[in-house]
Amino acid sequence: MTDVADASRSVVSMREVCLRFGKTYALDGCSFDVARGSVTALVGRNGAGKSTLMSVAVGLLTPQSGSVSVLGRSPGHTGISPGLSYLAQHKPLYGKFTVAEMLRFGQRTNAQWDNAYAGRLVSEADVPMRAKIRSLSPGQRARIAVALALGRRPDVVLLDEPLADLDPVARRSVAQTLMRDAAQHGTTVVLSSHILVELTDVADQLLLLDRGRIRLTGSLDDLLDDHYLLTGTGDPQHAIGQGAIIESRAGTRTTTHLVHGPRPPHHGDWLLEQPTIDEIVLAHLAEQKEERA
Repeated sequence: MTDVADASRSVVSMREVCLRFGKTYALDGCSFDVARGSVTALVGRNGAGKSTLMSVAVGLLTPQSGSVSVLGRSPGHTGISPGLSYLAQHKPLYGKFTVAEMLRFGQRTNAQWDNAYAGRLVSEADVPMRAKIRSLSPGQRARIAVALALGRRPDVVLLDEPLADLDPVARRSVAQTLMRDAAQHGTTVVLSSHILVELTDVADQLLLLDRGRIRLTGSLDDLLDDHYLLTGTGDPQHAIGQGAIIESRAGTRTTTHLVHGPRPPHHGDWLLEQPTIDEIVLAHLAEQKEERA
């Protein structure tokens, strides 16, 4: 497992965080760092603990053990910390408000608010300012919620399933907005999804969460460099060297192994290929399932 960032550069950090509801652990020894200015994809199955992790980072939930640091502070119970913005999965908005009233609400409730920027994001979404929130489509409401989250001009923004209600065109537009915000203003973005393909064009870092534990973490480029596919017949051990087989898939005539480790300079008759991030994530999830079994 590769750390996303050194603790000295991290703006969101957890160490051995445990949180349980009754006898069930939602987070079980969860540790990671998120680097300043990064766009991090928090990925996992439904029920993996993604929303719980974000609620802990924001301070809405308090773990039984472990330490949490966001922008150098421990999350408290006095509201969202300055410099932090959070968009929950259900995207809370006031249905009776118009879009313009929703923006005015954001302005009046946030000391640091960029009304021009929030208004521009709404304009780019082509949502009428006079429209009632309750009359908007789920995708339009999602765009308004993202505009409110970024209108605070946060140092760190946590977005729980922000792309779930968007069509492909809107998804691309929101993704471009997030990447532009990170590039121009150094905003650190953490966004969650159970669908990895939604995030691969946005993120440069990955956190893979499974059953309350971080199973894989690192930059997408490093994770791709650290894995390869080996396809052929027979025993692959002589070809993989110091690598470790994460998953093997048997075909009609050959078997494809996903290997974690340095690429071997000599691999004989074996075919060596580059895996996708999807293949790497799914293989590690399958590995954890087999270990539990």
